Amino acid sequence: MAMTREKYVLVIPDKAKLAEQYASCAQDYEKALAVFVDNLSKLLKQAGLRPTIKSRVKQFESYYAKRLRLLKTAWTESSTASPVNDMLAVRVVCPFLGDLAIAENAMKEAFSIEEIERKGSERSFREFGYESIHVLVKIPEALMPLCKNLDRNVIEVQLRTILQEAWAEVEHELVYKAEFTPFDEPMKRKLAALNANLTLSDIIFQEILEYQKRLNAELAKRRQAFYQKIEEVSEPELADVKRENQGGQTAGKPAVQHSSDGSESKFELESFKSFGMDGLLLAALEAHNNADFDKAEQIYSEIILKKPEKEILAVVYKHRGMAYFAQSRYKEALRDFSACLILDPECYKALYYRGVVKSILEDYSSAIDDFSSALKIHPYHFFSRYRRALSYWKLGDTAQALADCEIALRIEPENTLARHLLNQIKERISQTDF
Repeated sequence: MAMTREKYVLVIPDKAKLAEQYASCAQDYEKALAVFVDNLSKLLKQAGLRPTIKSRVKQFESYYAKRLRLLKTAWTESSTASPVNDMLAVRVVCPFLGDLAIAENAMKEAFSIEEIERKGSERSFREFGYESIHVLVKIPEALMPLCKNLDRNVIEVQLRTILQEAWAEVEHELVYKAEFTPFDEPMKRKLAALNANLTLSDIIFQEILEYQKRLNAELAKRRQAFYQKIEEVSEPELADVKRENQGGQTAGKPAVQHSSDGSESKFELESFKSFGMDGLLLAALEAHNNADFDKAEQIYSEIILKKPEKEILAVVYKHRGMAYFAQSRYKEALRDFSACLILDPECYKALYYRGVVKSILEDYSSAIDDFSSALKIHPYHFFSRYRRALSYWKLGDTAQALADCEIALRIEPENTLARHLLNQIKERISQTDF
C-alpha cells in the first residue's frame, strides 16, 4: 500500500533542526574523514597505487535536498526511504582500469565493507552515463565518536579511472546539474558515442599497460640471463659460487611463462601481432628468454627486414646480438652490436656488450676502448667500470685496474665480483711491494 499524502507530510524532516544538528557535527566529520583518507592513502600506496584522492563532507543544502528526493522516491514506489550514504565521501581516481580492482581488493582486506555497487555496468553500449564503483565502508570504531547523527555509519568510496572521472564531471554539468534529459535521438547517439569512446580508451590504455609490464619483465629476464652468461664464460669459478649463494639458479634455464591464473602458457606468435612492431619484439624476447633462440632470431630478423625506423632497428640489432651471445656465437654478436652502434652511437649498453664479447675473445685493448666509450656516455655504469678494471687486470695494468675497481665499488659496494677483483689486485700489489 502506497504511503498517503498525509503520512508523507508527517515524515518530512525539520530542516531547521537538521541544520543545527549538522552544524554541531560538521567539524568532527571533517576530522574523521581526514584520518580515513590518510589511512586509505597509505593502504593504496602499499598496494602499489598512487591515485588522486579527493574527499568531501556533503554540504547541508545538498544533504537535505537528497533526503527529500529519497523520501519522494520511497513514497512513489511504496517503499522505505533509503538513508543518505554519502555524507562522508571519498573519490579515488586511478590511471588504469586494472588499478580499480587492486584498490577494491585492498579495501576489502583492510576494512569492513557493507555494500559494493557498480554504477553504469547495466547499461548497453547505446546508452550514456558514467561508470563508477561505489564502496560503502563501515566507519572504523576509532572514528565513531566523531561521526554522530549520520543516517548510516558508512563512508562512500568511489573508484574511477581518470577518463571515468572526466566523463562524470562533464555529465554532471550537462545533464544532472542542468536537469537536462536529451530527447533528441541524434543528441543521445552523440552522448552514447562519446561515452563508448572513453570506455574503449580505458580498455586500450589497460592493454598497453599490460603489454609494457610484460615487455619490461621480459627485458629484465633477458638482462639477468645475459649477465649470468658473461660470468659463466669469463669467470666460471665466481659464477658457481654466486649460483650456490642464490640457491642453485642457472643462467641457461629457460624462463617459464605463466598465465594470470598461474598455469603455464604456450608461446603464440600470432597473439602478439596486434601490437605491430612492439608485439613482434615482445614475441622475440619471450622466445629468447625461453631459450628458443631459433625462433627469437627468426623474429628479430623479420623485424629487421621490415626496415623500421633506425631507433627501432638499433634496439633489434642489440637484442639479436644478445641472442647470438647466449649461444656463444661471438662473431655474429659483434656484428650486431656494431650495427646497433652505427645506428645509435650513443647506446652505451651496446658498447658495453661489444666490449664484453671482445674481452671474452681476449682482445682486451679493444674491449677497454669500448668500455671507455660507454663510460663517456654513462660514467656511473657499474658494469662498464668493473669490466674495464678486469680488462686492465688481464693486461697486467694493476694501477688502472685498482683505480677502476675502487670507483666501481663506490657505485655497488657489496658486489661480489668487484670485491673479489679488488682483493686480487691488493694481493698482487702487496707481493710486489714485498
